[in-house]
Amino acid sequence: MDFEEFVLAASTADLADEPAARDHADCVEFRMDLAEEPLATLRSYNGGLPLLVTNRAEWEGGEAPDTRERLDALMTAIETPLVEAIDLELAALESGDAERVREHARTHDVTVVVSTHDFETTPAPEELRGLLSRTCEHGDVGKLAVTAESRRDVLDLLSVTDELTGQGERVATMAMGEAGRHSRAVAPLYGSRIGYAPVDPAEATAPGQYDLATLAELVADLKGGAEV
Repeated sequence: MDFEEFVLAASTADLADEPAARDHADCVEFRMDLAEEPLATLRSYNGGLPLLVTNRAEWEGGEAPDTRERLDALMTAIETPLVEAIDLELAALESGDAERVREHARTHDVTVVVSTHDFETTPAPEELRGLLSRTCEHGDVGKLAVTAESRRDVLDLLSVTDELTGQGERVATMAMGEAGRHSRAVAPLYGSRIGYAPVDPAEATAPGQYDLATLAELVADLKGGAEV
């Protein structure tokens, strides 16, 4: 996956969900940190959708302990057929801990999404711009998720999304929470390259997510009526 166009990812910890995602998703985000036997599951996967693999650390909102084994598991995942992208945290790359994983991914022609999340607020525009720029510097796609308390927060995020897209960067942005929920449908119009949604609404992995079918319909309707 090169993410030159918008990609809708079905987020799940159970790859048995993949058949139900095929009608709406472009790929599956496999949450290794939420799965019981993630590497065994990856080895047996033979679905029709490519995989974006995430093994989110506890300090970034996931459930994986921050150990060397967490990153070792991603190294193994990179070598698995149908894994076309991985997600690495910005902080893990800036500390140097995840650099080996990024280089391993590039050796295997696997796209690297570099992400950072703010589960409490939406930073000021200048900080948003800085954060998103840093994710782009470290990865093939820079992902920024914030928590919106107002429509102004969403406007700030969309403005930065549009700005960096105009500079030729590949970005993925979204505002979590009810105030930011509509950003998941609207952000692709401003250049966001990845959207995330659960197949089952009861299994949302972030606040404010639409279910997969709903988000697919919303994005298709909006993009169909806009020049993008």
